[in-house]
Amino acid sequence: MAFEYSQEINNDLEKLFEAEEEYNVIIYSGENNNIKEFHAHSILLRIRSQYFRSAFSKERSEKKDGKYVFNFPNISPQFYKIILRFIYCGKIDLSKLQGPDILKLLIAVDELKIQTLILCIQEYLIKHQHEFLQQNPLEILETVYQRETFTNLWNYYLEEICAKPDTLFKSNKFTNLKAPLLELLLKRDDLSLDEIDIWDSLIKWGYAQHPSIQRDVKKWNKEEITIMERTLHKFIPLIRFYHVDSEDFFLKVYPFKILIPEDILDNVLAFHMAPSKKSSLNIQPPRKSKNVYGSVIIGPQHFAIFSSWIEKKDASRNIPYNFNLLYRASRDGNTAAAFHTKCDNKGATIVILKIPNSEHILGGYNPLQWGSNAWKSTRDSFLFSFTNKNDHNSAKVGHVNTDYGNAIYCHQNYGPAFGGGHDLFQDSDSKWKNYSGFYSYSEVDIPQSHKSGCYNIFDVEDYEVFQVIKK
Repeated sequence: MAFEYSQEINNDLEKLFEAEEEYNVIIYSGENNNIKEFHAHSILLRIRSQYFRSAFSKERSEKKDGKYVFNFPNISPQFYKIILRFIYCGKIDLSKLQGPDILKLLIAVDELKIQTLILCIQEYLIKHQHEFLQQNPLEILETVYQRETFTNLWNYYLEEICAKPDTLFKSNKFTNLKAPLLELLLKRDDLSLDEIDIWDSLIKWGYAQHPSIQRDVKKWNKEEITIMERTLHKFIPLIRFYHVDSEDFFLKVYPFKILIPEDILDNVLAFHMAPSKKSSLNIQPPRKSKNVYGSVIIGPQHFAIFSSWIEKKDASRNIPYNFNLLYRASRDGNTAAAFHTKCDNKGATIVILKIPNSEHILGGYNPLQWGSNAWKSTRDSFLFSFTNKNDHNSAKVGHVNTDYGNAIYCHQNYGPAFGGGHDLFQDSDSKWKNYSGFYSYSEVDIPQSHKSGCYNIFDVEDYEVFQVIKK
């Protein structure tokens, strides 16, 4: 019979870390007036850290009175204690650190090459520090780009920037973006910007690299032309000019024709002026956003459908609303308190639920706002479902019928709640339920799982809430 006492071992190693008995390593971390001495054991450092494994094997470390001595002036004592505790017993608590400190800790861990902790911290940043990652896109992008081991964070951050490019492209720091990073972004198929906006951003970036160049392209001298050609030559072929409409091309792109390779210019002019030539052109495909609104549950076309239901009109390619992701249960915490913290007093919202092990989605629209405990009256709310989110013909929408006064229910102990009979709601136990008879809304397709009194209880894999803002 086999037994495991791994937790007991971890506890004993934590005691060894705290007691610092029979240590043979001295570590100094920090600098100036913030230096602290730590004591450790080379055998554990060697096993848990690739950096120390290499240092000990090559005898690179300094010795003093028979003990190894290391200096890390660029890692603060606070961070080093966190790292050492993880090395000894695998314990770490990131919840007490702010986003900038977590990123600094990740950089320190990368220096010590503790792969498990690198992955752990990246996962925590992605799941729990979404707002921080949105606040400083340029600095974080450059920090992550410089380190090959930050693969998960790099992929996540690139996708986030491409999904919501305004956070970077319309920031006052965009023009400080380094050329390799700009090139990477312009190569992305999922960069969710109109092509003319990408062109405008590129020209803005080019001017910022050379502030002395005149802003009127018609007045450029030969030297200015040469400078701008050298600055932008590798970016211009990345612009998908065929997807710029003719008016924008004429007004915003053509004035810079001196920078555009002749073959590209000729082909784009033929595309706009000689439609019969289109079939012979090698036309780049348009960029395709994974989801401009940042949902992990649905795609852009669903938002067009939601807009048509809100407007009570047929679906249109021109969506008259912006959808701002306020809350994701898997990211922000699947509790009523977390929902209300993120979603209260934000105006109209739409709630989207994902049913596990299927393509089934459902949800509801609140045209008012979530907030203080009360029933709310509206004729404009609705419930919806797609038994297969990829088949738009499977959609059903149920607008509020006669019970307008109880269309929306706000309560701090509940998550989202629709209908006087609680037609669809998240209960105080975080379980999703619906009243079997649909008291306020027309019937939509809700999975039938198991009964509790008059309520059906069903599983939800994840759910998102979007703020709905009229453009």
